[in-house]
Amino acid sequence: MPSQDAALKAEICRLIDARRDEFIDLLRGFLRIRSVNPPGDMREAAGFVRGILDRYGVPHRTLAARDDMPNIVGRWDAAAPGRHLVLNGHMDVFPANGEKLWAADIEGDRIVARGASDMKTGTLASILAYCLLHPYRDQLHGALTLTVVSDEQSGGRYGTKYLFDEHEDVVTGDCCLNGEPTGLDTLRFMEKGTLRFSLGATSIGGHGGYPHRAPNPIQQITAAVHTIYQRFHRKLADLPPEYDAILTSPESIAAADRSLGVGAADNARRITVNAGIIQGGRKATQIPTECTVHMDMRFPVGVDRNAIRAELAEIAAEFGVTLTVNEDHSYPASSTDPNGEMATILRRNIKELTGNDAPPVCSLGGTDGRYWRWRGIPTVICGPSNLSMGSDSEYVTLDEAIAVMKLHALCAAEYLSRAG
Repeated sequence: MPSQDAALKAEICRLIDARRDEFIDLLRGFLRIRSVNPPGDMREAAGFVRGILDRYGVPHRTLAARDDMPNIVGRWDAAAPGRHLVLNGHMDVFPANGEKLWAADIEGDRIVARGASDMKTGTLASILAYCLLHPYRDQLHGALTLTVVSDEQSGGRYGTKYLFDEHEDVVTGDCCLNGEPTGLDTLRFMEKGTLRFSLGATSIGGHGGYPHRAPNPIQQITAAVHTIYQRFHRKLADLPPEYDAILTSPESIAAADRSLGVGAADNARRITVNAGIIQGGRKATQIPTECTVHMDMRFPVGVDRNAIRAELAEIAAEFGVTLTVNEDHSYPASSTDPNGEMATILRRNIKELTGNDAPPVCSLGGTDGRYWRWRGIPTVICGPSNLSMGSDSEYVTLDEAIAVMKLHALCAAEYLSRAG
């Protein structure tokens, strides 16, 4: 960021520090909204977001394919021409066991709540960056767009995908900053792709002592699953050499294992398989009439997803089971230049704010950032720690929440400080 704009960065940090308690309370209010997907009704959460935007007097509108899954989109233009930055976050969260995670209580140095990590902290950071920078638009260039979406947890058909399908000119931009959980000590430059699918088998059933009378669907399914694991699970991918060099560098390995758990750096370079749900049978002495397994495969850049899909079809045929691919949850891997402008801006601001170096690593989960990356638009992710997301003890520390808020505003201000 040019030295003459350092004052704006300092002002942003002072402003957020001065309103720390207010913004923590705002986050807790957001976290108390039960915006669970499924079923995916985001109307209360969307009303909360609109309320914030209205209080700040910033432009916004609602774009929706379904009434219960609204998407909030806003844009303001700076005084001078320049690039178009898009901020992206989602409102929907995983289901929660019990009531504890809806209280959003402060326990010591952290807020324990569903969505604290994934991803209401990051989404609120985007909202606040959009609002707090609005009064400074006479010092900036280009345009800032905010996209707060529904349906990310179920694939994005009614959220970001809908916006690109029906309103591409509104959300495309020149760069995207997303607040999904990352931790503040890594730069996520790549996300694995997925194949989400189910295998099914049926039979006329019968008595368990008469296996000669009917095939057993559970046996068919487990045999097919075993073959899939043997063939694909933890198979090393054929990564582009430049990406393999990044992911095998000592700094990337250390950062990935620290941020994602020991073994993450190795898994980032491999295909992984997970059989998540298996259903079938009613009694141990009966041949079941049906069995279904729901599975998830993840793979890095460089893997031929269509070739894997063809092999899965061959395995299904071999064992006499049906293969059904969940298209909404199946997509290619994506990546962005880890040395690109916004990646460099984010890494520098993390260093200045936290002292962390934030080496480039691969995300093991997916984000809506892929929709921009697929179009060649640089996209980086910045959010709180990912280690507790989806768990019964999901949390964000208070300091981390404030740091994420600062980083979104600082990175947006720095990117928009240049004419292009």
